[in-house]
This record gives sequence, structure tokens and C-alpha cells, in this order.
Amino acid sequence: MLRTPDDLLDFTCEALARVRDRAPLVQCLTNAVVTNHTANALLALGAAPAMVDVPEEAGPFASVAGGVLINLGTPNAEQRTAMTEAAEAAVAAGTPWVLDPVAVGSLPVRTALAHRLRDLGPTVIRGNASEVIAVSGAGAGGRGVDATDDVEGAADAATALAAATSGVVAVSGPVDLVTDGERVARVANGDVLLTRVTGAGCALGAVMAAFASVDDDRFATTVAATVVYTVAAELATKHGDAPGSFAVAFLDALATVDRSDLTGRARLS
Repeated sequence: MLRTPDDLLDFTCEALARVRDRAPLVQCLTNAVVTNHTANALLALGAAPAMVDVPEEAGPFASVAGGVLINLGTPNAEQRTAMTEAAEAAVAAGTPWVLDPVAVGSLPVRTALAHRLRDLGPTVIRGNASEVIAVSGAGAGGRGVDATDDVEGAADAATALAAATSGVVAVSGPVDLVTDGERVARVANGDVLLTRVTGAGCALGAVMAAFASVDDDRFATTVAATVVYTVAAELATKHGDAPGSFAVAFLDALATVDRSDLTGRARLS
């Protein structure tokens, strides 16, 4: 069981190589705002996106995909049906799946859906601090998609949620926190420009699904996805120092980030 930062960093480098070698098929049931960015992020990383979110197709596809992302950003009625279908099929098939409970808490439709999906046992739950607290049942959510709680303030809720779902919880923020209820890792990489580009957090959920497909230690794969993603963000700032140029440079960085970048930059604890 990987515990030390050095162990996790070695694993991260190996997992990135596996993702690029295997090109896992990642099914994305995600929101209308970020579909293109999410698909491009997966392609840049070396994975294969599939935006299959139609009822009667979503379930069968989840059974054969390498990983599944369910993102609640714009959950229309048809998509809500497809999300539940895909989650149930993923559980039955043993396909790893990531739940991104966007803006849950104060909004009734997505909050009820998030709780139903949570109870199915996601492999990973990824969100900001307020979303994680809301999904755990310990709070009312943030200001829309923006957190009003800090990452460390969500640590107890994340730990309890991971234990309750037998999964992994990742809390995004200036320093990301990842826990499986027993192990805890913090990743202090990234750049504030990630918050200035639509879909940066949503695409991270898809990247976590891709990494989850290459190893059964989903705590380690979630840490690895977070490290690769946030180190790539730092690399992107060399070529893009404003939101538009950063968005393009970030895709390039996802495609080119390598072992030397990870070992030289990762701040894992």
C-alpha cells in the first residue's frame, strides 16, 4: 500500500506512462459548458474521450469503457436518467467511475441526484470543499460552483465520505487533498489560472477516470492524476500568462509533461 510521497511520485510517473500506452476509453457524461475542453484534455493526455450521455446507450457503454465521469454541471432530465444508468452499469461491470457534484447543496435537483449517485458507491468523488461537504451531508454547499469553505475545513467530511462510500475523495483547492478514509495526500501544485478557464476542474475529473483505469489502487491513481494535472498547469504558465493563452498552453503541457517535470516539480505530502 503506497503511503510515502516518494512512493506516490514514482507511481505517478508509471501511471502516466500506462495511460499514454493504453489510451483508455473514458466515457464522459458532463456538462454542456465544458464538453469540448474535457475531450481535448483527455486527448492531450493520451486517453480517448467518448461523450455518451443518452439513455439506453449510457449504461451499455459504461460496461465497456475504461473509466466513466459523471459531472452534474448542467443535468437536464434526459442526462439525469443516463447518469443513473451509467453509474449502475459501471458498478455492475466493475468500471471505475468518478462523480463530480458540481454546485450541489442549495440547488435541489442536482443535490438529490448527487446523493442518489453517492449511495451507489463512486470510485472517486471530486469537488471543491463546499461541494464535498454538501455531498457528505455536513453542509449546504457554496456559491454556485464556487467554494465558500477551504480545503482543510473539508478534510473531516472528505475522510468520512470516503469511508462511507469505500472510495476516494479528492478536494480541489490551492492545495488539493486526496483521501481514501485512511491515507491522506496533499498536492501543492497548480496555478490560479486554472480557476480562470472554464472546465478546468471538470476536466480533472475525466483525467482521474483515465488514471483509475490503469491500476486498482484508486487512491494512488487519484493522487497521480492530480499531480500530473497540476504540474502541467505550472508548465503551461511558461507559454500562457493570461486565460486564453493558458488554456491552449495547458493542453500542450498535458501532452508533453514527463517524468523529469513531475520529479522536479511535484510538491506531495
